[in-house]
Amino acid sequence: MYILKAEASFDSAHFLSGYKGKCANIHGHRWVISAEISDTELLAEGQFRGMVTDFGYIKQDLKNLADEFDHAFIYEKGTLKSATVAALNEENFRLIEVDFRPTAENFAEYFYNRLSELGYMVSSVTVYETPNNSATFMN
Repeated sequence: MYILKAEASFDSAHFLSGYKGKCANIHGHRWVISAEISDTELLAEGQFRGMVTDFGYIKQDLKNLADEFDHAFIYEKGTLKSATVAALNEENFRLIEVDFRPTAENFAEYFYNRLSELGYMVSSVTVYETPNNSATFMN
């Protein structure tokens, strides 16, 4: 089994609705996405002979996914009042509403699925919300 690993990062803010603790407040992270792509065989022909795929493709695709969330306020659908969303939009803040609670665990699964949709054979995705705390999703 061959495993390739690539990383990308993004900065964003979020909060955990219904959480009893510090994370109930809006706060930010430098999220790091670490993806492992695997295959049992290497390409046998062409310019990518001897590779699973070109690292450049993985890095660019992962960067594009990370950039979708960069410098945004991410919130779970239904957790903010419509007046709050309207006021933030009026101030031209970049808001991203997601269908899941924005935890490291859920982001790991989200990025796993997105990379899989792009055709990668994903082994696992780990999302770090701090340098010492991460969550991994593998299927």
